[in-house]
Amino acid sequence: MKKITYTVILCLLSTFSFAAQIDMNYRQNLQKIISNKALSEDAKLKQLFKTSWSYQLSLSPSGATYLGFDDYDDHWANISAEKRQQVKQSSHKTLWAIEHINQNKVSAANHLNYQLFLRNQKLNIEGESFPSELFVLTQMDGPQRNIPATLNAMPHRKFKDYQNILKRLQDLPRYLNQSQQLMQQGLNKNITPAQVSLLDVPRQIKALIPDKPLSSPLLKPFTHFPKDFSAKQKKRLTQKATYVYQKQVKPAWSKLLTFVEKSYIPKANKNIALSQKPNGKKWYQYRIKKETTTTMTPQQIHALGMSEVKRIRKEMIVVYKETGFKGSFDQFLEYLRTNPRFFYKTPAALLTHYRDIAKRIDGHLPELFSILPRLTYGVKAIPANEAKAQTTAYYSGGSLRAGRSGTFFANTYALNTRPKWEMIALTMHEAVPGHHLQISLAQELSGLPEFRKNASVTSFVEGWALYAEQLGYEMNMYQDPYDKFGQLTYEMWRAVRLVVDTGMHSLGWTRKQAIDFFKKNSSKSIHDITVEIDRYIAWPGQALAYKIGQLTISKLRHKAEQQLGNKFDIREFHKIVLENGAIPLDVLEQKVDQWLKNHQ
Repeated sequence: MKKITYTVILCLLSTFSFAAQIDMNYRQNLQKIISNKALSEDAKLKQLFKTSWSYQLSLSPSGATYLGFDDYDDHWANISAEKRQQVKQSSHKTLWAIEHINQNKVSAANHLNYQLFLRNQKLNIEGESFPSELFVLTQMDGPQRNIPATLNAMPHRKFKDYQNILKRLQDLPRYLNQSQQLMQQGLNKNITPAQVSLLDVPRQIKALIPDKPLSSPLLKPFTHFPKDFSAKQKKRLTQKATYVYQKQVKPAWSKLLTFVEKSYIPKANKNIALSQKPNGKKWYQYRIKKETTTTMTPQQIHALGMSEVKRIRKEMIVVYKETGFKGSFDQFLEYLRTNPRFFYKTPAALLTHYRDIAKRIDGHLPELFSILPRLTYGVKAIPANEAKAQTTAYYSGGSLRAGRSGTFFANTYALNTRPKWEMIALTMHEAVPGHHLQISLAQELSGLPEFRKNASVTSFVEGWALYAEQLGYEMNMYQDPYDKFGQLTYEMWRAVRLVVDTGMHSLGWTRKQAIDFFKKNSSKSIHDITVEIDRYIAWPGQALAYKIGQLTISKLRHKAEQQLGNKFDIREFHKIVLENGAIPLDVLEQKVDQWLKNHQ
């Protein structure tokens, strides 16, 4: 899972009381661009992309930090009602602007840029019908997750960097207060995340505010300084951070914690289905459209999931027999979940194995890819304050601009739920040739506007990462039958998602029904299964993108192999798939079809 994320998205909003002026200036700039008769349509388009991108960065200071743009590193987003109204007006003005550029006069090189930008604006405005801003906090997302992650991702090289961190800490009370206001609005309208997806939030918040300030993940940058900082500078910064923590940061978090425990969780909606919320059926269909870039219905996706579960189970039976296990298939699944031989005893041993797998994969990459990213990556443990409620692993994107590598975060909580047989598939997905390779290559593309380089199209990004897991066979990574079963377990995991996500959010399934179905068809641990089901409840539709994207890429590869025969080059195919960054699945199909046509 590409997380925080790739996990902090560019839909958060900007800051300060003069935000209305920022939006007004933005809209005026759009008007000037479109009204300038001296500009060609291509020139107008270029200026529109640049102006819109700068505006988007201002809306999401956290997102800007992750991407290496440091102009907004001293504050958090503004999510007030006034700002959200301004952003809505700006979104409509942006759509107006792109529609007033004559597509017929845009160069061929800009045609796809135009189409994708227009598509994004229409999708954003369609989403205004649904109050997603009220889902400001769950155990999977929210300030208690994004704030420590952002602070950790900030530059820590210069004195000014630490001053920015201090300013962000001072800005926390304002941001948390706005978050609480949104949550209260949700209570007033009876539109909240499902109660079950909030139960771990108090523990997550408490982990951020220990009695000893320097023990807080929020003050981690003040526990290690650059070597060229003087003792006086270190002391001054540490004292200031401690003071801000005690007087502003901890009280603000404590206020939010009291609200969450006493008011929000007790009154939160107990129904898990998005379709049961106001306008919920259309809301869930919109989520499907946004995450999968398809027009599939919940019923179609559910049926596809059932079909995939049946197919993959047959393959699992074959591998299960290869192991020589004496017992039934269900007993084999329980054996995989519980036998000590499949688990490490220390976090260090687990992380060492992940790093070994990653380096072995690195050696095979040139066999399948003609272009590799310059940005490196590392393997780290998921922070302790979030590990309990977090999934098995996630990837956090790096930035050459910010001087930060990509990171594959692995979960070391409850080691008896982290089996060895899942580790190869997981590394293939989160690191290489999955998320790190695809996301980093996209960021390094030349000649594309920034919104293309940093596009987060879930069906493409996650579909690619799931497709990447299967490339382990071509790298001879799955030599042990248990590792093969692990790969199938992970593919089954994503097929199960199609069933349980649509089941819970559209077809009336209970949480227990979803957990039982997952358990019946997977060897993943009960802890992992429960965390996953609660994730799908918190993020309706997101988990559908993986399998649908992977099936599309696999289908296109099969089509290319059939048409090209001996002329098929896997490295060239991967180049075609990746060279446009993350794009909607229908656009990807068009690109591959054109490539095949050119080879005839």
